[in-house]
Amino acid sequence: MMEQVPGALGTSASLALRLGQTIFSSAALLFMCLDVEFYSYTSFSYLVTVMGLVTPWSVSLALVDAYSVFIKCLPRQPRVLLIIIVGDWALSFLSLAAACSTASVTSLLVNVGSSFCPSELCSRYRLSAAMAFLSWLLSFASTLFNLWLFPSL
Repeated sequence: MMEQVPGALGTSASLALRLGQTIFSSAALLFMCLDVEFYSYTSFSYLVTVMGLVTPWSVSLALVDAYSVFIKCLPRQPRVLLIIIVGDWALSFLSLAAACSTASVTSLLVNVGSSFCPSELCSRYRLSAAMAFLSWLLSFASTLFNLWLFPSL
């Protein structure tokens, strides 16, 4: 009999985590891409790239979780779970790096003055960094829950 870890793959808590990741990563992309000038800074382009990877990853795993929750059938194989853990782990650290770099560049632009970053633009960059941090938090939580489940397989 397998241990049922709340938040691990195939549970309703995992579905909620994946939906949250999808919403926050999509919001980070939306707030950043509302402006064409984000290509001027490497950290903003990096955030768009990473969130562009996190969004489909989270959507696909949310579909797996939804199938598992509603059909109540998920073959838990150690190799599949290991791939999901490694993917979550890598994307969570990439998300953290992107969120931190975006927040630091935005802070620098705010401190330099309004000539580099008008207030409306900087507020969108701040919102994008905040959404990326929230996406990272949920992704890292999902990684830890699945890592906790892994030894019991």
